[in-house]
Amino acid sequence: MSRRGFLKWLLAAIAIVAGAFFSLFQLLTRFGTKPAQPPVADVIVPVPQPEQAPAEEVATVVSTEPLLSFFVLSDLHVSIYDESTPRKLKMALEDITQYESKIDAILLGGDLTDYGMESEYQSLEKILNSYKLPPIYGNMGNHDYYNVWIDSKGGFNREAFPNGKTDAQSRARFQKLMGIDKPYSAVEVNGYSIILLSQEAYIQEMPEVGEGAWYSDEQLNWLKTKLQEAPEGKPIFILIHQPLPPAGQDGGSHRLIRANAFRDILKPYKNVFVISGHTHQDFENGSSHYSKEQFHWFINASVGRTRTRNGQEKAQGLLVQAYEDRVVLRGREFTKKSYIEAADWTVPLERVKV
Repeated sequence: MSRRGFLKWLLAAIAIVAGAFFSLFQLLTRFGTKPAQPPVADVIVPVPQPEQAPAEEVATVVSTEPLLSFFVLSDLHVSIYDESTPRKLKMALEDITQYESKIDAILLGGDLTDYGMESEYQSLEKILNSYKLPPIYGNMGNHDYYNVWIDSKGGFNREAFPNGKTDAQSRARFQKLMGIDKPYSAVEVNGYSIILLSQEAYIQEMPEVGEGAWYSDEQLNWLKTKLQEAPEGKPIFILIHQPLPPAGQDGGSHRLIRANAFRDILKPYKNVFVISGHTHQDFENGSSHYSKEQFHWFINASVGRTRTRNGQEKAQGLLVQAYEDRVVLRGREFTKKSYIEAADWTVPLERVKV
């Protein structure tokens, strides 16, 4: 074989071998054989996702600490003739200033003074200014109008009426102490609405009211407005002095006179808490202090003159604490700086669509 013929044979052989290898590669690819290491672009690294509980398993977070705390001190009856009343008020304020947790406000629930005299208001103001206290709000009771019974010697005397003193003067003394321009007022504390209603007249202006609490059309219409303005979804707290008569009745002496109108105004609202005073009844006397109507009604005891069966000295008030899902109310005995077991309520809040 010539040299040229040998080269032709070699080139043909190489072509045949290359063709065979190419066919073998196609055959392997056709049957799914893959390279041991895929290209980097084809490697998918899963991204960790945070674990999430199903929607029905997610628990609602409920506050363990109160969102609002305040004391209601009713019927102080601060007197220049009875040293026990200012002394018991001081007991209460000392307890509050040393209280275990923050107190956001103090509400004074009517009958701040015994006879509504200027000297009694001065005594009360001096006591309040002696302590570092949270904001103080209050309403009027019937005793705060009693200056109309004071005779020329400074004593309480039914025969002294009329003595030239007026209901307007009594209101002015109260409003000056509270720094308000009407005997009724409202405030928002920590996002909660507190409404304080007051007796607007006594026997000098309206002899027919007796010891009852008279609310004018103006005050009742104002109450409607304040309820409409209250933050939705939160409880509303209303402070009155004289208690309510039975449902369906208007009151007379020692009761809220226009009770039917008052109840009608509250009907559209859930989670309303009404707190009254006036009765001075001991939390431990076996009487009911809580009634459930379309609202929750609590009757407070007295700081200055809690009525006891055995003559024991007591000074009682009410602690109110609001949580996301409930309101807790606890009677407090200030002479012992302790809670009262018989006065301990937890009221679950109704759901309100907002």
